[in-house]
Amino acid sequence: MYFIRHGQTEWNVEHRIAGITDVALTETGRRQAEETGKAILAQGIEADAILHSPLQRAADTAKILSTVTGIPCRPEPRLREQDFGRWEGKRTDAESFLADKQKFACRCGGGESMLQVAQRIYNLLDELKEQPEKVFILVAHNGVARVVKTYFQDMNNEEFASFTVKNGEILRFNF
Repeated sequence: MYFIRHGQTEWNVEHRIAGITDVALTETGRRQAEETGKAILAQGIEADAILHSPLQRAADTAKILSTVTGIPCRPEPRLREQDFGRWEGKRTDAESFLADKQKFACRCGGGESMLQVAQRIYNLLDELKEQPEKVFILVAHNGVARVVKTYFQDMNNEEFASFTVKNGEILRFNF
């Protein structure tokens, strides 16, 4: 299984929390998606499907990847980013946001708790694991990437909080 973070958005550049806010790719983000598609081909990655978050930034990235690679893509609602409630649109470095984000069992900003996010992502990964003959590429968000990584590897709270995936980066995981 492979994980790819969506291409760059304006809010990435501005260090703003997007969460479930539907933010579009920048031109740089579109180029990143094209380059990632070419990297998939260059690395000889063969997949049965690209599953993507329904949010525009991930959906557009997946569609570009599909066009470049020929791998079919489809939306997977469980791959959407965490709902950060009142933090949506605020700066990512706000101390009160960072503190709120560390409370895994509490609804971050009145939105969704990290445990809720983990439940939906783990459920999806459990389903994919039951299809060992298939290879999937997941296109989603940085917060989702953290949860995916914890499915395959233990991380302490500090490692979890600091883990980040670059826009367009390809990560490989084995069930």
